Amino acid sequence: MAENRDKTTDQMKLWKENRGAQRPDTLTTGAGVPIGDKLNEQTAGPRGPLLVQDVVFTDEMAHFDRERIPERVVHAKGAGAFGYFEVTHDITRFCKAKVFEHVGKTTPIAIRFSTVAGESGSADTVRDPRGFAVKFYTEEGNWDLTGNNTPIFFIRDALLFPSFIHSQKRNPQTHMKDPDMVWDFWSLRPESLHQVSFLFSDRGLPDGHRHMNGYGSHTFKMVNAEGQAVYCKFHYKTDQGIKNLTVEEADRLASSNPDYAIADLFNAIANGNFPSWTFYIQVMTFEQAEKFRFNPFDLTKVWSHKEYPLIPVGKLVLNRNPVNYFAEVEQIAFDPSNMPPGIEPSPDKMLQGRLFSYPDTHRHRLGANYLQIPVNCPFRARVANYQRDGPMCMTDNQGGAPNYYPNSFSAPDVQSCFKESKFKVSPDVARYNSADEDNVTQVRTFFTEVLNEEERQRLCQNMAGALKGAQLFIQKRMVQNLMAVHPDYGNRVQALLNKYNAEAQKNINVHVYSRPGVSAVAASKM
Repeated sequence: MAENRDKTTDQMKLWKENRGAQRPDTLTTGAGVPIGDKLNEQTAGPRGPLLVQDVVFTDEMAHFDRERIPERVVHAKGAGAFGYFEVTHDITRFCKAKVFEHVGKTTPIAIRFSTVAGESGSADTVRDPRGFAVKFYTEEGNWDLTGNNTPIFFIRDALLFPSFIHSQKRNPQTHMKDPDMVWDFWSLRPESLHQVSFLFSDRGLPDGHRHMNGYGSHTFKMVNAEGQAVYCKFHYKTDQGIKNLTVEEADRLASSNPDYAIADLFNAIANGNFPSWTFYIQVMTFEQAEKFRFNPFDLTKVWSHKEYPLIPVGKLVLNRNPVNYFAEVEQIAFDPSNMPPGIEPSPDKMLQGRLFSYPDTHRHRLGANYLQIPVNCPFRARVANYQRDGPMCMTDNQGGAPNYYPNSFSAPDVQSCFKESKFKVSPDVARYNSADEDNVTQVRTFFTEVLNEEERQRLCQNMAGALKGAQLFIQKRMVQNLMAVHPDYGNRVQALLNKYNAEAQKNINVHVYSRPGVSAVAASKM
């Protein structure tokens, strides 16, 4: 059996073998001071109290007390790896960013895959969207493309994001996952229908991280060297092919191998089976966006591939596992506001909100100097700014350079060639209601044209199986939303709910009737 162990199981053995005949390192404190005994505290006599002067103990314990940084609020459970992006097609007519400078150019990347709603100890195989975040280490600074394995999302306005996430997390009193919270929010926000339908389809249970697509999801802006801008969407299609788990397989793995996806990715790379994705863009001109039949910046909708075909750009390849999970995966921080010249935000309301929320979260979780952590450091660009100090400064703090701007001492200055592109904004400032947008047309297309009959049946079964845990009035409201998409969709889910609810009522009646002193007639009325 020992010879059949995989790379994750044999990690310690392989690490020892790879050290070869190298002499073991001398054990030290965090300050590098050699340690003579790491097994016994300094005490006053063999049974006496611990001495304050035992710095070996305090060095060890004080660090241990602080080993856990705050868990990510969302995307807490994840896996990461490193590799490169290679340009295979010229798109400089659309974008001046150096990452796309010429065919054959390669750029180092890091990718983190994750589930969204669960905690860091949750199973990899739960029904949940998957985060798919890519960090490009470009010579113009880092570009963070923070997407998911879905081209859409549950909401279109960032103001709703905290409430949406709260509804998917734990009940504040019971600390339990609560189907009333989940389905109450979704049924009150019909814009979620598209993503919810995607989530409860087969693709809601991807088979690991290698067999799913990734999407930038948001609409972005690309600017070329002449200052001409277009809107775009980013897609990365798995070269391993789409592969999903059945409900039964996912449930079995959740109990027998909850880290299934992490192990699958690590072992594939360790065995030289490097996963890859083909990178595409969709492009829409400003004129097309102005005349488009729906809001092209609506994150709950996709752009038709027939109208806006996929344009090939390059290849994402992962060929290195993290040397240390905490240093390179737990501490990696993706920020959609990190965009090199040539890539800019669109008016997408969700993207606009994320431009603030992501770096704000990182400063809370990792500290003000999180960009100095090696895995986040823009190591291919030289950082020169007027930010100084703060906890965990890991550099020379920019030495004696001035820490104010403007100044007269030859410190870094702005370059006008890197100004963002201009665009007009004319409407009145207000809180515009987006709830009355078309929430059903693309969902109807997904249900009737994208899915086949077997896939539609599984979607309805999966949805009803989850929805049955919510109160009846919430079930009714959700089914009404599904009926607006397509009568067959709503009727199928309702039929399954009728069956589940009847079985639940029967079980209640049996339980009540079995109690002493309760007649069959009384039980039927309860």
